[in-house]
Amino acid sequence: MQITNQFHKMDRHNYFVNLTWLGNKGVGTESYSSYGRDFSYEVSGKQKIIASADTIFRGNGDLYNPEEMFLVSISSCHMLWYLHLCADNAIVVEKYEDIPKGNLILGKGINGYFDNVKLSPKIWIKDVNKKALAVSLHTKAHEKCFIANSVKSPIEVYPTILTK
Repeated sequence: MQITNQFHKMDRHNYFVNLTWLGNKGVGTESYSSYGRDFSYEVSGKQKIIASADTIFRGNGDLYNPEEMFLVSISSCHMLWYLHLCADNAIVVEKYEDIPKGNLILGKGINGYFDNVKLSPKIWIKDVNKKALAVSLHTKAHEKCFIANSVKSPIEVYPTILTK
């Protein structure tokens, strides 16, 4: 019997984003307070997104910031894997919501980092008899999430499964 490793042939998918700093107020980065923190990013053929640093870093609070986008990346990757696994297991998901939360640690002499990310998805499914399986698929979704596999912060998932 021949055993083959499913990862023997790995596919590589490359992603490119054009990021442009928008904060030059005429003097560049002459001083810490002389420049803005706004930037844009776009991918060819897609809508441009204007973002900024968090307000604690002198950013524009009306715009998304990298810390929020980090949480969205983790939460949405988890959700997309979860929906895939539910479809594979004949679980009909009717609604999915999440409010991801992360703790950014900052301090003198410390490079900032997220020490924890918590996902709290609320999922409405059609069949109450599949609730236990629906809960268990979150572990598998977390294991498969590319983003979660790429970060060092612990990610905890606390799902709530509901039916209409």
